[in-house]
Amino acid sequence: MSRILIADPIAQDGIDILKQEADVDVKTGMAPEQLIAIIPGYEALVVRSETRVTAEVFSAGKALRAVGRAGVGVDNIDLNAATERGVIVVNAPLGNTISAAEHAIGLMLALARHIPEANASLKSGEWKRSKFIGVELRGKTLGVIGLGQVGSEVARRGKGLDMTVVANDPFVSPERAAVLASSWRLRSMTC
Repeated sequence: MSRILIADPIAQDGIDILKQEADVDVKTGMAPEQLIAIIPGYEALVVRSETRVTAEVFSAGKALRAVGRAGVGVDNIDLNAATERGVIVVNAPLGNTISAAEHAIGLMLALARHIPEANASLKSGEWKRSKFIGVELRGKTLGVIGLGQVGSEVARRGKGLDMTVVANDPFVSPERAAVLASSWRLRSMTC
C-alpha cells in the first residue's frame, strides 16, 4: 500500500478519505531538515502553504510520485525540481473560491458601513451612531479586475447586491466575456 505524508493541517474528512486508499501519516510543523529526513519513505506528500517543497525535498524523496497542494497556489513547491524528478504536482484550484469571494464582499460591506471603526468606538465605551452611518452598496459600481474563479464569484455576488458591475480581464476571450455579461446582466465588461 502507498504511503502518504500530510505535512500541513488539513480537514479530518480529507485525511479519512486518503486513509481508505493508503497508509497516511500526519506530521505537521516539521523543520525543513526533518521533512528531508523522512520523505524517502513516502510516495506522496500533501501540503498547504506552510511547508516548502524544495529541490532538496524532491532529491531526498526517491519514491515520491505526487505532491498535492490542498489549496489554490503552488508557489511553495519547486515545480522545476518536481518536473526533473518526474513528480506530479496537483492542487485544488476551486478549494477556497467561495470563501475568497465571500471574504471580498464581506470586507467591502465592512468598509461601506464603517464596521471596524464602529466596533472599535463601541468597545472604547462610545456610541457615535451618526459618525458610522455608511453607504448602501445598491446602485454603486463594483470594479472587478480578473474574472477567474474568484473574480467571477465576486461579480455574481455584486449583482446579487444590485450593484453595477464592471469587469476587466485581458485573458478572457470576448466570447466568454459575452456569456458572463449576459448571465449576470453586467453593464460593462472589457476583455
